Amino acid sequence: MNRKTAAIVSVFVIVVFIGYIVFDTARPEGFEKEEKIVTEDAPPDNWNISQKLKMKEGSLKAVAVSVSGKIFLGGNSYVSCYDNNLNLLWNLKTPYPVTSLSVYGDTLFASTMELILIIGEGGVIKDEWGPFEDNAIITSVASNKNNVAFADAGNKMVFMLDKKGMVKKLVGQNDGQFIVPSPYFDVALDSYNTLFVANTGRRRVETRTAEGVLQSYFGEAGAAPGAFCGCCNPSHFAVIPEGFVTAEKGLNRIKIINKAGEFIEYVSSVNKFMASIPLDLASADGKTIYAANPADSVLYIFTRK
Repeated sequence: MNRKTAAIVSVFVIVVFIGYIVFDTARPEGFEKEEKIVTEDAPPDNWNISQKLKMKEGSLKAVAVSVSGKIFLGGNSYVSCYDNNLNLLWNLKTPYPVTSLSVYGDTLFASTMELILIIGEGGVIKDEWGPFEDNAIITSVASNKNNVAFADAGNKMVFMLDKKGMVKKLVGQNDGQFIVPSPYFDVALDSYNTLFVANTGRRRVETRTAEGVLQSYFGEAGAAPGAFCGCCNPSHFAVIPEGFVTAEKGLNRIKIINKAGEFIEYVSSVNKFMASIPLDLASADGKTIYAANPADSVLYIFTRK
């Protein structure tokens, strides 16, 4: 009996040893290095939270900021305006929850899942555009002097509108250009009508013409500082003079990428933000970054250390 037991134990040890060798050989090259990038060699955060604002109006979803320093916050179901000292200027009850905000001049554009609300000074709704498509899930709106763009995650398209709300161009219609696994799909416009789109399923930000023609992109999947980890990233981004500020979910990081698509620095990577809920972003000058956190309905204001 003892010899039989010993033989069984010997065979078991050999099988375990062979299994370990097979696992070690098959393990993807660079696995340990990728973990080290995240935990040991990650660059430090170069920004501080200088101010916080807890929303009393309701659940916080979106933020925008004007060049004059006014801060606009939206959520379920309201839009509020604050001055740069965080004094409330006005609060507007909206008929539906607000999903995103964009401001140009004295006009604020607020998206709901199906509509774009046009809000004037003092918080007065001047008009509403839409619905545009069945099954719409509008996740982001952007504006400049002549145009408004919005991203529809439900139909995986970007709409280009004139300032009367008329559709000028549909980008992504019936051609599968955008992979949108979940309702995170951000868009931005610059003064030259250049269109920036977060193609979240491909983990990249794309630069396109006003006609939707792809010109360039940056981003790749991964946990390295310059990459976007997990699906649906970057979940949010904003255009700043230096390039872009981006937010992720999964690894809840806020970071700055330059115009060439290269990682510059972390705004916030060591934090207690909920990993699965990214923060919406806005910045007028790249010197102050506003981040709206839906998890706790707090506006976080970041400035450099």
